Amino acid sequence: MLALRLLNVVAPAYFLCISLVTFVLQLFLFLPSMREDPSAAWLFSPALLHGAFFLFLSTNALGNYVLVIQNSPDDLDACQGTAARRALCPPPSAHFCRVCARVTLRHDHHCFFTGNCIGSRNMRNFILFCLYTSLACLYSMVAGVAYISAVLSISFAHPLAFLTLLPTSISQFFSGAVLGPEMFVILMLYLWFAVGLACAGFCCHQLLLILRGQTRHQVRKGVAVRARPWRKNLQEVFGKRWLLGLLVPMFNVGSESSKQRDK
Repeated sequence: MLALRLLNVVAPAYFLCISLVTFVLQLFLFLPSMREDPSAAWLFSPALLHGAFFLFLSTNALGNYVLVIQNSPDDLDACQGTAARRALCPPPSAHFCRVCARVTLRHDHHCFFTGNCIGSRNMRNFILFCLYTSLACLYSMVAGVAYISAVLSISFAHPLAFLTLLPTSISQFFSGAVLGPEMFVILMLYLWFAVGLACAGFCCHQLLLILRGQTRHQVRKGVAVRARPWRKNLQEVFGKRWLLGLLVPMFNVGSESSKQRDK
């Protein structure tokens, strides 16, 4: 239990450090490396478009990250305490989280990167957090590849060029051909690639469970759920203003229907 509580503190700090490093690299390396085209209009300059798009991705990722933490799942105070009291909680959606030390309805899982449980109130914000984190990481990787290609004169036309970049750069780093800042960016490329793919896969997995009307806790426990149309399952999580939620971080408007379903 001590290891889990320690991970609950280290994982959010790790995510925030990666976010800070990514923002610094974008601001002080990638943006200045984009040369202005005199023939292009000011509104369509590469640096401005790149900065605006990255700001949109990072704002939505961090905004939904904060909402996941603020919009904690429903805390059932009456179910906390002894095992006998927790046995009175309505199955199958109620679950006692040992890390958070509380019982929540529509429990999906405990996310260590947010230090919070994921349930009915913050499920939509969690999915959007995974989506925009994946997009921000993959976009940063593309910008980093363009930067490394320009600085080190490396061509990525060959499909295996990215896979062989790390071992080649390590050998050149110890020989002095690659400097420390460039080597750090190359390491970040692989980190962005791994985090981006992991968040994308997790987002797709959560969307599949939502279409089925299930949670990860129910799948793990083998709990059967009532068959419902997939559109109602999506609306229950994303609400009627789902398009606005894709553009601007906002509160999960689908939580009330989740409460009613669990009663």
